[in-house]
Amino acid sequence: MAYAESRIIRVIKGRRPKVVVIGGGTGLPVILNALKEKNAEITAIVTVADDGGSSGAIRNYINVVPPGDIRNVLAALSDLPQESKDIFQYRFDSSDSFFAGHAIGNLIIAALNEMHGNIFDAVQSLSKMMKVDGHVFPASNEPLTLNAEFVDGSREAGETEITSKDKRIKRIWVTDTNDDKEPEAVLPVLASIMQADAVVLGPGSLFTSILPNLMISNLGEAVRQTKAEVIYICNIMTQKGETDHFSDADHVRIINKHLGGNYIDTALVNGAKIDMSKFNPADYDEYLEPVSSDFAGLREQNCRVITDDFIDQRHGLVFHDGEKVAKEIIDLAFEAHCRRGENNG
Repeated sequence: MAYAESRIIRVIKGRRPKVVVIGGGTGLPVILNALKEKNAEITAIVTVADDGGSSGAIRNYINVVPPGDIRNVLAALSDLPQESKDIFQYRFDSSDSFFAGHAIGNLIIAALNEMHGNIFDAVQSLSKMMKVDGHVFPASNEPLTLNAEFVDGSREAGETEITSKDKRIKRIWVTDTNDDKEPEAVLPVLASIMQADAVVLGPGSLFTSILPNLMISNLGEAVRQTKAEVIYICNIMTQKGETDHFSDADHVRIINKHLGGNYIDTALVNGAKIDMSKFNPADYDEYLEPVSSDFAGLREQNCRVITDDFIDQRHGLVFHDGEKVAKEIIDLAFEAHCRRGENNG
C-alpha cells in the first residue's frame, strides 16, 4: 500500500506507528530523536552489557545495570526543557577527583535503582519524571556480562576486554553477572516486540550494542516470532576489533547466524560516498573504513535492501541522517501494519 494511503489510514484511526528500537551506543539517540519528530510510538530497548567508562565504574561500585546508554535514550525521548536535559547529561570535569567523568544522569539512575530494588522500575520512574514520550526498557533487569569466542578458538569475557583483543569474533553470548540464572527480558519488553509494526536493530556496534540484546533468549525469540518488519540500520563505518573489513551483507549475516535463520526483513544501507576529508579519525579512532556494499549477499539472505544517502557528515563526523532513516522506518512500519490487517481480515 502506498505511503499516502497509509497516512490516511493513520489519520482515520488516530493510530501512531509502533516502532521498537533495540540497541545502544551513540547512534541510537539520533534515530530516536528523528522518530519522535515523526510522531511514532517509540519503545527503546537498551543494552545492559556495557562495562566501560562512567557506566562501568558505577557498575563495579554498586553492582547496577550500566546506566550510560539508558541515560542517553531517556534524554533523547524527554519532553523536558533543554536546560533540564543538559543538567541530566552533565559530566563532571576530570579535575573533580571524586566525581570525575561521571554524568549526573548516571548517578540518578544508580540511586533510583537502589531505591526501587531493580533497574526496570527505576527507569520507568525516571521516565515519568523526565516526561519521556514513549517507553525506555532495559533489555534485562539484571547486569549482564558479554562473552565472546574468537575465530582462533580463544574466549574472553567483558566488553572492554573483548574489544581490546583486536581479534575476529566468531560468536557472542551473555550471562548473568551475579549468578548462573538464564538472562531474561521482562514481559513488557517481549510484549512491545510482539505488538510492534517495526522492530529496528541499530545503528550501533554489532557485537557489543546489538547482539547482546538478541542473545537474551526470550528477547531473541520474540524477534523471531514477531509479525513486525524487522529492520537493520547498517553501520556506516567498520569498527576496529569488531567488524574489520565487513560488508553490509556480513553485518546482516552475523545477526542472522546468531538468531538462527534469515530474520532481517529489510536493511537500510548507505549508498552515498563518504568524503573522508571531512572525517576526523582522531575523534573516532575505533572506526576504520566505510562499510562496503554487497547487494547480492544481502539478497541471498532474503533481505530487502533500501539504499539512499543516509549520512550526515557535518562537523567532521559521520552519523546517520536521522530524518531520512526515520522516514524509511515509518514507511515500512505502515506497510507491515497494513499487511497484518489484511492477513487478520
